[in-house]
Amino acid sequence: MTKEVFRSDAYCRECKAMVTASAPGAIQLDRTNFYPMGGGQPGDTGMLILEDGVEIEVSDTHKGDGGQAIQHVVDKHIPLLDPGTIVVAQIDWHRRYRHMRIHTCLHLLCATVPYGVTGGQISNGKGRLDFDIGDATLHKEAITVELNRLISEDHEVRSRWITEEELKAQPELIRMMSVAPPNDQGSFRLLEIGTIDLQPCGGTHVVRTGEIGEVVVQKIENKGKHNRRVKIALVE
Repeated sequence: MTKEVFRSDAYCRECKAMVTASAPGAIQLDRTNFYPMGGGQPGDTGMLILEDGVEIEVSDTHKGDGGQAIQHVVDKHIPLLDPGTIVVAQIDWHRRYRHMRIHTCLHLLCATVPYGVTGGQISNGKGRLDFDIGDATLHKEAITVELNRLISEDHEVRSRWITEEELKAQPELIRMMSVAPPNDQGSFRLLEIGTIDLQPCGGTHVVRTGEIGEVVVQKIENKGKHNRRVKIALVE
């Protein structure tokens, strides 16, 4: 089982770790700051740096072994690393930080568009959510204004854990209609943004909404009779 450093510290750019397993194209560590693909957020990229300075490029990160271990995807032709080898895990911080800003903004989008979420995706500086809006109408200019208002208010963003029983007693917390919320041995991680938004989430986020910066709703697409896709992007 890999200790998930990113859960407690999303700002950890590098950490020392030990190789626990190595196979062609994948390396497992005892601990990592690399976020594995999930919840619509891409897996981190970066480098594993050996004690002699050799750098191994990580092109993706995902869960393996039934979700208990994290696989760092590498070139399948590199020599295998012996268990016990010490490395420095260094993420591509610029890419990760843009994911964090967009992911946090998607939570603000959930608060701004109060309908069930049917899907979502995060990319480098962009993101989208799909909403089941019924007979409602969405206006991208109004959503853009509201998102930037919430961002400029610089609300605190924090996480906490609740039990499965507590979550069942508050079904309104679950906004994603088609995907079960992430859990860790029966506990569920909630992301809380001031008094604006509270819902289960396993991703990485900034600690204050002001870090997101200005955003824009680029497009609202019709994806069915009641389904609308809202696309946002950082303004840079």
